[in-house]
Amino acid sequence: MANDTVLVSPATAIVQADHLSKWYGQVSGLNDVTVAIPPGITGLLGPNGAGKSTFMKLMTGQLKPSQGSIRVLGTSLWDTPEAFARIGFCPEQDAFYDRMTGLEWVTALVRLNGLGDAESRDAAHRAIEMVDLAAAAGKKIGAYSKGMRQRIKLAQALVHDPEVLILDEPLTGMDPLQRRKTIRLVKDWARRGRHVIVSSHILHEIEAMTSNILLITNGRILAEGNVHQIRDLIDTHPHTVHIRASNPRALAEHLLKDEGVTKLSFEDGALVVETRQPDAFYQRLTDLAASGEAGAIAEVTSPDDNLQAVFKYLVRQ
Repeated sequence: MANDTVLVSPATAIVQADHLSKWYGQVSGLNDVTVAIPPGITGLLGPNGAGKSTFMKLMTGQLKPSQGSIRVLGTSLWDTPEAFARIGFCPEQDAFYDRMTGLEWVTALVRLNGLGDAESRDAAHRAIEMVDLAAAAGKKIGAYSKGMRQRIKLAQALVHDPEVLILDEPLTGMDPLQRRKTIRLVKDWARRGRHVIVSSHILHEIEAMTSNILLITNGRILAEGNVHQIRDLIDTHPHTVHIRASNPRALAEHLLKDEGVTKLSFEDGALVVETRQPDAFYQRLTDLAASGEAGAIAEVTSPDDNLQAVFKYLVRQ
């Protein structure tokens, strides 16, 4: 697939990678990537294991390049440690002190930026309210659901008001309404002049936030440009969606009426749906979650098998 690249000068690039590679022993995590990421929101789209997380860990200074260089906001983090304060990172993996409350955890982390006790607590309250988790701020993280854990991670990423937010699969485990709110939060953040780099293996999630993407697989940038260029191609492959709901059978009855749904099955309290019209399906699912007419919808996930098939197709082109 040909690139449709908007040229970005090094002076305006949020992230500038030059022949960037990262190896884990004999395994390549990222392979000779040269790319300039523009201001605003950029999506990293690719299947699990494509190299998205490795790229983000290089952006945030958690990993050192095996070869090449990477600069964030014009700075090498390895040479300028104070630049870390300009970046917020929401990792895919959880790493909590489960006996701490959400408020205690976010407060403790923002204090590392040099804020005093009262200032840190106020900033933590504001961040937790932004991610719609104020009601659970006093609860221990060990009792949080997957979606709540995702949101408290997002709170710690933005609590110090960074210039760049780097979000690794931030919507995983959230219910449809929280996904919608989080997508709105990301877009609002960008409208305030901040910059966001967000990864996902689900096209619908990225497209809801931005049209500017980097398509990544096997540690390489396969294409960059406008997400709509690959839209029709990806939608020719059926999408499989796992939905954990309070009443899967009632939900199935509603979804059976949708023209794009080609298959339904049940697995351990969850509904598994195959659809050829993912946009319409996700909108329908969000409407059902908001109305409550099919019961509560707790979690929506989508395996990357179908997207992986598309990437294999693209690599052959």
